[in-house]
Amino acid sequence: MQAQMLAPGAVLVAWSLVMLLWMALTRFPAMAKISDKLKGAKRGGRGQDLEGVIPDKVNWKAHNYAHLMEQPTLFYATIVILAILAPSPLAILLAWIYVGLRIVHSIWQATVNIVTVRFLLFIASTLALIALAIMALIATLGAPS
Repeated sequence: MQAQMLAPGAVLVAWSLVMLLWMALTRFPAMAKISDKLKGAKRGGRGQDLEGVIPDKVNWKAHNYAHLMEQPTLFYATIVILAILAPSPLAILLAWIYVGLRIVHSIWQATVNIVTVRFLLFIASTLALIALAIMALIATLGAPS
């Protein structure tokens, strides 16, 4: 059951790499179109420096990739704790729900990006993460020493 608990994490890692590739495949052509504007850019610039320079729809992929490097770090730690101490069918289901919602959130943000819907997807995935975190907390506090 440990592998089943970790599988959603592996899928989310793979999805994050898909988003990285999608970001690169849309950003590089957009940057090529404005290469003359980028020649005067300061050395050591960051992705945020492209805000307002390349189309917003192109930047949406980068925004989502950044989001996948934030809250999911809590998810990864939580599923490792649960895989070691208390993998259960409910925890596995919640982990898959979290990953499914994050993937839908990514696709929505990268394509449509209506914030109210995106926020609802975020809240739903966060609720799944909260439930997982509570399960991990119970497992660690109740673990035999």
